[in-house]
Formats: sequence, C-alpha cells, structure tokens
Amino acid sequence: MSTENRFGVVAVKGGFITPEQLCEALTTQVLEELKGTKRRLIGEILLEKGYITTDQLYEVVEFLKML
Repeated sequence: MSTENRFGVVAVKGGFITPEQLCEALTTQVLEELKGTKRRLIGEILLEKGYITTDQLYEVVEFLKML
C-alpha cells in the first residue's frame, strides 16, 4: 500500500484532521505497541481523541475501498 492510500494521509488530505493530529495518533499507536498492548488502528485512535467523527471515519474508509 502506498503512503498516499493510508487512512491518516487520506484524512489529512480530505481536511478531516491536521498533520499534527495524525502525528499525535501515530505516536499513540507506536507507544501502545511498545508497551505490548493491542495494536489499534489510526482511525480508532483519532475517533477516541475526538479528532474525527464516525461519519468522517466511514467516509475515509469508503474512499479507500474505491482505490
């Protein structure tokens, strides 16, 4: 998968989140993995942080399905 087709990149390009919010979510994901906790998807982390709505999450997922 090209980086252009990753959830976070599409969410930033779609104007749903900022690059800073994506970096924060990625940092959260990596730190959780280092602690040995279950790996969560970026969309799940963004949703939990309130950076993206459920509708926006589904919109990004539907866009990615079309690729």
